[in-house]
Amino acid sequence: MHERSGLFSARQRRWAWFGFLLTALQAPVAAQVLPDASWLFSIVVALMVATVILADDAMRRRPAEASPAE
Repeated sequence: MHERSGLFSARQRRWAWFGFLLTALQAPVAAQVLPDASWLFSIVVALMVATVILADDAMRRRPAEASPAE
């Protein structure tokens, strides 16, 4: 069975999810520890990674292109 292609391989996709979860969980901890608002950077990075994961999902769910009839 042919796996649909997206932006990531299966391994890269797992690492993207891991990176998203790590930055999403790190932000509230940093907000409690740091006196400034630099923890917002973690939120921005987590949102960027989530956007790329969603784009990968959209590419994988797109129907396969039909080859032209000859």
